[in-house]
Formats: sequence, C-alpha cells, structure tokens
Amino acid sequence: MDERRLIRISKYLARHLRHDPQRIGLQLDAQGWAPVDEVLRAAASHGFPFTEAELRRVVASNDKRRYTIAGHRIRANQGHSVPVDLDLPAVAPPEVLYHGTVGRFVAAIKEEGLRPMNRHHVHLSPDRETATRVGGRRGVPVVLVVAAGAMHGDGHVFMRSDNGVWLVGHVPPGYLRFPSGSGAPR
Repeated sequence: MDERRLIRISKYLARHLRHDPQRIGLQLDAQGWAPVDEVLRAAASHGFPFTEAELRRVVASNDKRRYTIAGHRIRANQGHSVPVDLDLPAVAPPEVLYHGTVGRFVAAIKEEGLRPMNRHHVHLSPDRETATRVGGRRGVPVVLVVAAGAMHGDGHVFMRSDNGVWLVGHVPPGYLRFPSGSGAPR
C-alpha cells in the first residue's frame, strides 16, 4: 500500500474519531468507539472510501499507535476535542514525564502551566525522545520536564492511554522544569 495513502487515512481518522465525527454522520459512543463498518460507510459516502484492510493497516502500522481496534469497533486513543470518556483508570506515573512544545509557547506555559487547550487532557511523553518528536512537529522542539511523581503525590490524577501517552488535566508551572535558553527559569 502507498505510504501517502495510509497517512491520508490516518489523518482522516484523527479528524473524525477525535474532533468532528458529525461531519460525516458518525456517532461515537460515550467512550469514543465507533463500529468499523459505520466508519467505512461514512467515509465512502463522504467521498473518501477506504477498505477495512487499509484501516487495519493504518491502526497496526501507525508509529504513534493513535487508534485501537477491539472486535468490530475502533477509537482514537486520546486527543479528543469532542466529549468522550475513555474510561481509563487512574495510574501512578513515573517520577518524571516530558512535554514537547516550541519556544513561542514557553512564556505562556511559564505563567499558566500546561493546559489541555481544546482537548480533554494535557499529553505527556514517557521519554525525552518522544517529547522531542512531538515538539518538532511545530518547529524547533523545546522539551519540558514534568515532576509527575510530585504532582501525583499532591493529588493530581494521571491516566495512561493504550498507546502509552500520559494524560492529566493540567500541569501547574511549579511542576515544570524548563531547559536553559528557553526564556524561562529551570
């Protein structure tokens, strides 16, 4: 299969399983699941047909493991802007997690901490390399260190999605370490 087509399908799924299912007449259940056959039918009826084999290949080969298929249902693992409850259990995080961003956001993060913006949760990475890739999607990456263990000890609730992304409602600035040269204190 053509790699560019798989990327297009993945982006199509992200838009409609995370942000705009109504655009193609798709209904997500309370946990964000949709029947695979309905996703295929909706995509085809809105001018972007793809096969179940292509869909399953996207899910299996996506390096970020953005989607999960369970039986005949599919959902995005996190990143929703539409109301869903992923029904993830609270989990104690490691002592340190990471967040990738770019320099133009550092001043606001210094003031407000990390906020979910139009999503349900702040997304944190388990390692510096992943956070670097995430930040690099928008420019030169800046990797922030999050004192997740201290946050958890202070009552903040963490969850981990099926693809290993850590989720939390907000990261106050006092739990963040900024790299030198980023315009914020370490």
